[in-house]
Amino acid sequence: MSDPFDLSGKVAVVTGGSRGMGKEMVHAFACHGADVVIASRKLENCQGLAAEVEEATGRRALP
Repeated sequence: MSDPFDLSGKVAVVTGGSRGMGKEMVHAFACHGADVVIASRKLENCQGLAAEVEEATGRRALP
């Protein structure tokens, strides 16, 4: 039986991804194997989160 939460090979685009629920969604998608694109109004926050996600999960994260 395959894992219904396996997102390997997928890319998730998260708007409002630098804080709050968006930030948690970025982490969840990355933890389940997706590469993530983080969109938000504050580039600095997106860059910091992208570095954090890449270090924690090994997935690609683009601000």
